[in-house]
Amino acid sequence: MATDYDAPRKTDDDLSEDSLEELKNRRMDKTSGIVDVDESDLNESMELPGADLSNEELAVRVLPRQADEFTCSQCFLVHHRSQLAKEKDGMLICRDCAA
Repeated sequence: MATDYDAPRKTDDDLSEDSLEELKNRRMDKTSGIVDVDESDLNESMELPGADLSNEELAVRVLPRQADEFTCSQCFLVHHRSQLAKEKDGMLICRDCAA
């Protein structure tokens, strides 16, 4: 991008006057500082530690472990057989725990 060095430049006084005018205009604009926040959305997204969740229902369908899956004996997560790293003394260990 070419720069025109012959163009008049603004001095510090001009810059401060511009910024004061901008500030005055912003002060007059009452809606510029207002943020539209729905409090009900905030309440639903917050989860407090130790909250009583006994009346909550599970929103996902839980399937039992399938024939091609195993439960890792260290992290206790259900993985596909392709994630099996080793079987040690009848204990199945996933790749993540074996690493």
